[in-house]
Amino acid sequence: MIKQAAPQSVAPAGTTGPEGSHLPAPTLRRRLACWLYEGVLLFGVVFVASLLFSVVTQTRHGLQHRPELQAFLFLVLGIYFTWCWTHSHTLPMRTWHIRIQGPDGRPPSPGRALRRYLLSWIWLLPPLALGSLLALQGGQLLALTLGWIACWAALSYLHPKRQFWHDAWAGTELVFDPSQPGKAGRKS
Repeated sequence: MIKQAAPQSVAPAGTTGPEGSHLPAPTLRRRLACWLYEGVLLFGVVFVASLLFSVVTQTRHGLQHRPELQAFLFLVLGIYFTWCWTHSHTLPMRTWHIRIQGPDGRPPSPGRALRRYLLSWIWLLPPLALGSLLALQGGQLLALTLGWIACWAALSYLHPKRQFWHDAWAGTELVFDPSQPGKAGRKS
């Protein structure tokens, strides 16, 4: 006879109180896997937004309207992430049972989510800026960027709650929420 584990009491997304605030931080491995999945999903978002921009501006060359396209994509990504985070998660976060919350255990406010979006650029801007200053290209820039990402991710071990520092500065935190339906734990 197989013994089943007793159901655990876990607060659903968006609840407050001691249960909602005591969910553990997801492991670094889980967060980085979610980050990679997010990158795959963002490829589609950026592709569609770029196509829309190119059609509206009648762009005929890849370098034409480049600064405007970059600003437009920055805005599109900001809207995407701010909206998703104010609803507790993005699709990859839901799949990996990761939920974002404010200090009260509820989804972050739009202002807090926007602050997190702006601060999250620390994952990419420092190595890209340094690469530009040093005129790095190709493999060198990729190595610098991946090295920075690894270092920045590892710094979460220095945070008392194992959170990324941009989350701490934005007043948000990522929690592992196994009650949240996802790929392996979909509730019917």
